[in-house]
Amino acid sequence: MSLLGPVEVRALAEKLGIRPTKKLGQNFVIDGGTVRRIVRVAEVTRDDVVIEIGPGLGSLTLALLPEVARVVAVEIDPVLAAQLPVTVTEMDPEHADRLSVVHADALKVTPDDLRADRGDHAEDADRRGADADDLPALPDLPTALVANLPYNVSVPVLLHLLEILPSLRRGLVMVQSEVADRLAAPPGSRIYGVPSVKAAWYADVRRAGPVGRNVFWPAPNVDSGLVSLVRRDPPETSATREEVFAVVDAAFAQRRKTLRAALASWAGTPAAAEQALVQAGVQPSARGEQLGVADFARIAENRPRHR
Repeated sequence: MSLLGPVEVRALAEKLGIRPTKKLGQNFVIDGGTVRRIVRVAEVTRDDVVIEIGPGLGSLTLALLPEVARVVAVEIDPVLAAQLPVTVTEMDPEHADRLSVVHADALKVTPDDLRADRGDHAEDADRRGADADDLPALPDLPTALVANLPYNVSVPVLLHLLEILPSLRRGLVMVQSEVADRLAAPPGSRIYGVPSVKAAWYADVRRAGPVGRNVFWPAPNVDSGLVSLVRRDPPETSATREEVFAVVDAAFAQRRKTLRAALASWAGTPAAAEQALVQAGVQPSARGEQLGVADFARIAENRPRHR
């Protein structure tokens, strides 16, 4: 497997006139061992269509391509988006036809932007001397998320993808260590909050290990960590996701307040908030960090309908 090391990354950046920017959250991975580890821990298979957000110069992309059916790489930088297929063709021509590049903002990308190209699937079969009909059906949409997420928008991007892509069964993302802790925090934890609850709506979330600063160029000023996600069904509830998330946002907007006080605006009055909490089986004196996602769903179900 040909991967990008420090020399190749810097040479590519110089060739393209790229200076990594904080605005786009650009820190390029320069360590082959790290991208191999990410692919291994992600447990992707040859049946997976992987979505990668912010592929940058292609360090992780090159490690993914030999292991999966397809990589759909979403890149907001037009220069990087144009260069990625060139880099892959030069460094791994055998698997270059497994790559699709989508030049888009990951916060605005839609399922239609990400649908697999079946024509390329047929070309892959032909290259291997196989009949396309003999190959496993290629999923229409990505089944796994594996990415070094741009740190400045990591949580919004992750939640957006989980919302628009029910096809995602699992994911492994690299984010700022502090964000990784928050995403994986359980109820009752000091750092448990909105990202923890909303991620738990979609998946079982856990920390999957630390990542050192020196595997990046430029080296960030923060530590990084891996987060593993395994899709599961949301709590059974008559409330919509939007209704549940509205409760979550209100509950954590003023963390020091009891839920009776924090949910007063959401319910209409403190008394209405208390009524909803009692009906949901939640103590009005409790605080948001004590509740799990199923608790918030029950509260949403009991919101007063007449205010």
